[in-house]
Amino acid sequence: MLNLFTLVLQITVILAVCRLVGSLFRRIHQPRVVGEMFAGILLGPSLLGWIAPHFSAYLFPSSSLGPLNALSQVGVVIFMFLVGLGINPKELKHQSHAAVLVSHVSITAPFVLASLLALYLYPRLSNDSVSFTNFALFMGAAMSITAFPVLARILTERDMTHTRLGTIAIACAAVDDVTGWCILAYIVVLIRAAHESTSIWVTIGGILLFSAIMIYGVRFLLRGYEHTFQKHGEISENGMAFLILLALISALCTEKLGIHLLFGSFLMGAIMPKEPKFVRYILDRFETITITLLLPLFFAFTGLRTNIGLMKGPAMWFYAALIILAATVGKLGGSTIAGWLSGMQARDAAGLGTLMNTRGLMELVILNIGLDVKVISPALFSMMVLMALVTTFMTTPVLEMICPEQALPSVPKNVSVSKVALQEIA
Repeated sequence: MLNLFTLVLQITVILAVCRLVGSLFRRIHQPRVVGEMFAGILLGPSLLGWIAPHFSAYLFPSSSLGPLNALSQVGVVIFMFLVGLGINPKELKHQSHAAVLVSHVSITAPFVLASLLALYLYPRLSNDSVSFTNFALFMGAAMSITAFPVLARILTERDMTHTRLGTIAIACAAVDDVTGWCILAYIVVLIRAAHESTSIWVTIGGILLFSAIMIYGVRFLLRGYEHTFQKHGEISENGMAFLILLALISALCTEKLGIHLLFGSFLMGAIMPKEPKFVRYILDRFETITITLLLPLFFAFTGLRTNIGLMKGPAMWFYAALIILAATVGKLGGSTIAGWLSGMQARDAAGLGTLMNTRGLMELVILNIGLDVKVISPALFSMMVLMALVTTFMTTPVLEMICPEQALPSVPKNVSVSKVALQEIA
């Protein structure tokens, strides 16, 4: 039964802690979202539940986690719509050979390393309830992702959005996210189909039909929003309400088809008109409540599911170190080498690799899906969350050492990817 006092108390504490820790991280030149990720872990059993178990049990009783999770999931659904809104496929076509090569390598290298690591981790951190194929595919997808919004925020804060390095990094991150989510969708379909009576081919056919309707039908209808905005300079409240309705219906369709709510909202954002002023207007209407209120609830819920205490003994910490090493070598190392081979200077190639190694919130979203469908265990979930925190935290200081702002070459603005869409999300 919903205890409204407990829920409001939870929201109050979560917001206060996230804003405080986020502000502290800003002082050390980290994006606020990195601090909020850490704040979520601090509120869970890894710290609060360890040093004050009675207060933790009072604040987060197990019976109250359902409503908290529901609110956090609504926030993530809207957030994924905003992420899709910020990706402009047309602009990705104008990127250089370097972006094409790096985007492929930055997916393939960590995916291969993660799959090889899965051979070692599967008998130690999984069981027969999960097939090795699904386990390896999930590990590969999780390590291949790049935090598109966090990366955009880092580039904006360092005034790098109009540099060649910045435009290539944004293009590669966008490709990585889309590819990673496609792989994850395939994994979720396989896992859910194994427990459903519906044939997997019926499920795949339904997904393809839904995608075709969205891309070739709904996308053209959405142009009316852009025309209205160009004519009146705003969208009516009814129009905004209908837009939210479309995003939610799209999310419900993908959930019903056997993928996940988040894929539908992401696709809805991806097919939206991409005129920069229109995108900025939509973001201004959505992001305050989503970024300030709802996403911190998701960080806290993730923190409640993360228990560093499960990593008992040297062996478990060794596994965690291997995961961090494989993720970093595959993403940072692979992207750096690919950038260098494509003709970039060594310093810029290393900066690109560092940026691509950012995982952040997108990684947490994927890991929560993996835990929900039981493809990873709570212990492995905690290790992967730790990997996401480490790789995201290291981006800014390493980038500061490799690529001082004043030494970055600029490129014409008409070549760059429009990042006005996501510069405040992280």
